[in-house]
Amino acid sequence: MSKKINLLGYSFESLKVFFFNLGEPEYRAKQLLSWIHQKGVIDFDLMTDFNKDLRNKLKSLSIIKPPEIHKVYLSEEGTKKYLIKLDSGSIIEMVIIPEKNRRTLCVSSQAGCALQCSFCATGAQGFDQDLSSDEIVGQLWLANFNKDNSKSITNVVFMGMGEPLLNYEAVIESAKIMKHQNSYGLSKKRITISTSGIAPKINKLSEDIDVSLAISLHAPDDKLRDQIVPINKKYPINSLMQACKDYLNNFESKKNITMEYIMIDGVNDSMNHAKKLAALLSNISCKINLIPFNSFKGSDYKRSKNSSMKSFKNYLMSKGFITTLRVTRGDGVDAACGQLVGELSNTIKGKNIIKHKSI
Repeated sequence: MSKKINLLGYSFESLKVFFFNLGEPEYRAKQLLSWIHQKGVIDFDLMTDFNKDLRNKLKSLSIIKPPEIHKVYLSEEGTKKYLIKLDSGSIIEMVIIPEKNRRTLCVSSQAGCALQCSFCATGAQGFDQDLSSDEIVGQLWLANFNKDNSKSITNVVFMGMGEPLLNYEAVIESAKIMKHQNSYGLSKKRITISTSGIAPKINKLSEDIDVSLAISLHAPDDKLRDQIVPINKKYPINSLMQACKDYLNNFESKKNITMEYIMIDGVNDSMNHAKKLAALLSNISCKINLIPFNSFKGSDYKRSKNSSMKSFKNYLMSKGFITTLRVTRGDGVDAACGQLVGELSNTIKGKNIIKHKSI
C-alpha cells in the first residue's frame, strides 16, 4: 500500500494538479486551501462542501497532518519558543514574537544547518535533514490554530534553523501557500526569506516568488566574512553583491533588501568596519538591520558594547542608510537570533539538551 500524501504542504498550483487527476474542477483547490489554512480544519469529514464520495476518495489517498508540538517555552517579555517534533524524531524550533501591532513567526526550514556560521548555535550542532513543505507551513498552521494562540500571525520570517535557499523547493512551496488569498493571504512584505548568501538561488528567487529578501551579511570584506560566514569561501562578497543587484533589477517596482549584521565585540564592530560596510552597500537599495550578538554555549564571542553599536548605527545613518538596531527578544529561553538548536536525531555533532522549564 502506497504512503498517503500530506496535503498540508500543497500550494494552490500543486492542489490544482492533484484535483485535476481526480477529475475534479479547479475550485476544489481553493476550497481545500480555505478549509486547512483559513479555518484550521484538517478532518475531511468536516469539509461540508465536499460530497461524500470526494471525501472518501481524499481519505483513501491523502492526509492533512501538521507536525507535533513537543514543548513550549515562554520568555518574560512574551516570546514563545516551540519545540516541534518531526516524523524522523528530530526536533526543530519555531518562535512567536509578539509586538504591539503584529505577531511575527520565525520558522525553521531545516533540522540543523550545514553552514556552520560562527555566531550561530544551530550550525554548531551540524545538519540532519531538509524539512518538507508540510513541515514548514505546518509551523504557521500550528501558530495560528494551536489552542493556546488567540491571535493570528501577521508576519513570517524564514530565520529559524537552517539555510532556506539550500532547501529551495520546499521553502518556495510553503511561501506560496502563505501568500495565497485562500490561505493566509500574507503580502510580499510580510514574508521574509533570509539567506547566508547562496548566490545562484538568490537569482532564481526573483523568478519564482515575490517576497522580502534578507542577507545574513555580518562582515564587509571577504577575509572577515570567511571566518564568520564560511559559505563566503564559495560565494565571495563580490558575487553575493552582484546577485543582490540582479535580484533587484528583476523587479519593476522599487524594492529593498535587508542586510543583517550581527554586532560582535572586537570582531566586526569598529568604525573602520562601518566605513567598509557603507562603501560595500553604496550602490544597492537596502536597509541595514544591526543585531546584537546572542551568546550560546561553546562560543567565545561577546555582544558589542552599547556605545559601539550606537556609533556604528549613527555612522551608517549619516551615510543615508535606513538602519535599525534590533531589540533582543526571547534570549531568556534561547529563542533569540542565533540561539536556536532543537534536538537532532541523526547528526555527527550529537544532540543538544533542553534545559528550560516548559510551560
